[in-house]
Amino acid sequence: MTNMGRRVTVVNVAEAKARFSELVRRASGGEDIVIARDHRPVARLTSVARPAARRPGSGRGVFGEMTPDFDGPLADFDEYMK
Repeated sequence: MTNMGRRVTVVNVAEAKARFSELVRRASGGEDIVIARDHRPVARLTSVARPAARRPGSGRGVFGEMTPDFDGPLADFDEYMK
């Protein structure tokens, strides 16, 4: 079975308990493991995606320019500022 290009293995609960270490190893390698009870999927064991490394300045130019009055008082809050 495949799921969006990833290999999927279905195992029952008893088999998952007996082979847990192996299933974790396989999931960390990119395989999805579906755990089923009475032939119905109840859980999925999958790898945790690591977030991409952030680079300072990588968003430069994405958000545009701030206006000069960006941190000025808002007209909507005039009555609260009195």
